[in-house]
Amino acid sequence: MTAKNLQDTTTLHNGVKMPWFGLGVFKVEEGPELINAVKSAITNGYRSIDTAAIYQNEVGVGKGIQEGLNEAGLTREDLFVTSKVWNSDLGYESTIAAYEESLEKLGLDYLDLYLIHWPVAGKYKDAWRALETLYKEGRVKAIGVSNFQIHHLEDLMMDAEIKPMINQVECHPRLTQKELQSFCKEYGIQLEAWSPLMQGQLLDNETLQQIANKYNKSVAQIILRWDLQNGIVTIPKSTKEHRIIENANVFDFELTQEDIDAIDGLNQNHRVGPDPDNFDF
Repeated sequence: MTAKNLQDTTTLHNGVKMPWFGLGVFKVEEGPELINAVKSAITNGYRSIDTAAIYQNEVGVGKGIQEGLNEAGLTREDLFVTSKVWNSDLGYESTIAAYEESLEKLGLDYLDLYLIHWPVAGKYKDAWRALETLYKEGRVKAIGVSNFQIHHLEDLMMDAEIKPMINQVECHPRLTQKELQSFCKEYGIQLEAWSPLMQGQLLDNETLQQIANKYNKSVAQIILRWDLQNGIVTIPKSTKEHRIIENANVFDFELTQEDIDAIDGLNQNHRVGPDPDNFDF
């Protein structure tokens, strides 16, 4: 089912509802711009905010959340907040401590989703046990991973009591992740796209421009709509209110199968971010 509006949710395998569409804040530094971006996302209907410890902006995200909730007359329960444990904290005790620290910075009592940020060899299983503990204790609503390839997921699930609810990966028309998507679907793991707009590198793509013209939409809107019709949760980043509003204006049209095939055909397995099988941080 494709989302019909900005508050529509997908149901994760544990029954928790997660919005299909959210705001990402990667590389947005602490300060008024960040606070205003989060606040304006919430006041303009977004119900999902995605951050991470390594972004070093959880304090500002927390402030933006408070201001946004107050202005929109919402409660904490109306929002879905994600953060991620960084590589240097991947260990049983250290992951639990990192979770506490993220909560404190965000000014929240719980997270809706907590992710292992990268599959650091030899470390992610201990971290996953910590996430399972937090989940079983009811301190986080859902747990998952980020940047995990199929073999990482298979390895993790060999020992896991609880399988991940989410796998958040780089995904865009140049990196369609079809095999990974099929694998995740088979195991009931929801795929989520980071960098869905390929950091702006696709905005002058001819194929996408032609499709955008056909629907009188922007290339960004076409890509985000393609995510949703592929059943992928998406979290485009923007700090400008008009762009935050524009990005979410994707619920009044539908791509044809022909359009979707044309966008799928742009795949080159090309990454703008690090390779999960070959990173050293």
